[in-house]
Amino acid sequence: MQDVVVIGAGPAGLALGACLKAQGLEPLILEREATIGSAWRRHYDRLHLHTDKRRSGLPMRPYPASAPRYIPRQQVVEYPEDYAQHFGLSPRLNCAVEKVEQIAGGWRVTAGGQQIETRAVIPATGVSEVPRYGDWPGLDGFPGPVLHTRDYRRPADLPGQRVLVIGFGNSGGELAMDLAEDGRQVDMVVRSPVNLLPKELFGQPIGNFALLQKIFPYRVVDVLTAPILRAKIGDYAQYGLQKSPKGPNAQVREDGRIPLIDLGTLGMIKAGKITVRPGIERLDGNSVTFVDGSTGAYDAILMATGYGVDLRPMFGDMPGLLDDSGRPLESARQMAPGLWFCSYHTVPNGQLKEISLQAPRIAAEVAAFLG
Repeated sequence: MQDVVVIGAGPAGLALGACLKAQGLEPLILEREATIGSAWRRHYDRLHLHTDKRRSGLPMRPYPASAPRYIPRQQVVEYPEDYAQHFGLSPRLNCAVEKVEQIAGGWRVTAGGQQIETRAVIPATGVSEVPRYGDWPGLDGFPGPVLHTRDYRRPADLPGQRVLVIGFGNSGGELAMDLAEDGRQVDMVVRSPVNLLPKELFGQPIGNFALLQKIFPYRVVDVLTAPILRAKIGDYAQYGLQKSPKGPNAQVREDGRIPLIDLGTLGMIKAGKITVRPGIERLDGNSVTFVDGSTGAYDAILMATGYGVDLRPMFGDMPGLLDDSGRPLESARQMAPGLWFCSYHTVPNGQLKEISLQAPRIAAEVAAFLG
């Protein structure tokens, strides 16, 4: 019987692998794709991490001092390979996990046509595995391409001059800029109240101010920082954006929604290079009618509608593990004898930083559990 199986060879799975080895264990890491860190390889060309390098490295292997403050896509892609090689991790690739079930003395993992029995199992497949797609009347009749951000690499992927970007998260904001800089006419659908954060404050990455949450409750932090953020960002209601009644930390913790870290999207909106639109009511051919009665014609649609997590195909209806959408109820806590989940909830300090906190803790608990 295997001691521990880790499901996923992205950042969380690799971090767990390294931390489990540091505890004297030899984890079996299973990865459904043909490469490790596959989600990062799919990201768009202009990607730079929004968190600075000090908050973006995995346990025991930080980015080198020579790396830029915000890591570009190529280094993001290369880092998992270097990390795996450094710690001697050899995930079993092209090995999709189909089922995880509890058995006497442990767990049975069905993957790649095999059944693997293990004393402990840790799913670590990430928060960006299941793309969410919007659905509106008439969408199936839209004549142009409709892409999710998962499939977007560069402006050439979307032909035509007029592009509708649906969603105002970090990917949507950055890719709207990417298209506008390419000379496209870009409209953005912003359906809900939003929070915007500057990339840096007082010369420091915005993520560094998460330290305040170790001192004060998150709602107090929102109150304390609100005047500073207003002075830095300004009043964006006049540009069609509605300010969320919740502060950015409350939005993350209570709604699971990450505020937009503004890399220049607001400046393009102010300059008229990106136009904000309200929610969609329906589509008729290439014409889109919005909830305020206005219309627009588009050549292509980019859905920046985010991702979900659904582990129900893996765990079935096993009670006490998943919520109604299939997301684990908790991360970094033993949910059943020999079962942990790693990094399945959005956090204010960034997912990579959270992985670096959760992986060592889980590994220590696993080692204690296995005795």
